[in-house]
Amino acid sequence: MSSPGFMNVVRYRLKPELVDKYFEKLAEFNSEGLITKYVAKTGDNDYCFVGLWESEEAIAAARPKMISHLDQVRDFMEELSPELGVTDPVSGPIVAN
Repeated sequence: MSSPGFMNVVRYRLKPELVDKYFEKLAEFNSEGLITKYVAKTGDNDYCFVGLWESEEAIAAARPKMISHLDQVRDFMEELSPELGVTDPVSGPIVAN
């Protein structure tokens, strides 16, 4: 595939004392169909993960693995709000680049 067709974006806030530990765990995460991943620092303790995927089917197949990863790092994160919890995820097809 010449360009990715699907992406996910997750906004979260890390506890300052656990940032390094979080990135160690993130480096271990990989999944079939995940082309690449990026993390932007959007505030003092705020981050945004972007994953580029081969297809919607690839990300759907990876959801159990992504949930398992979140379970490993959930305690590294601060609650964004009572409604959202510790993450604010969205995903969808790439429509422009």
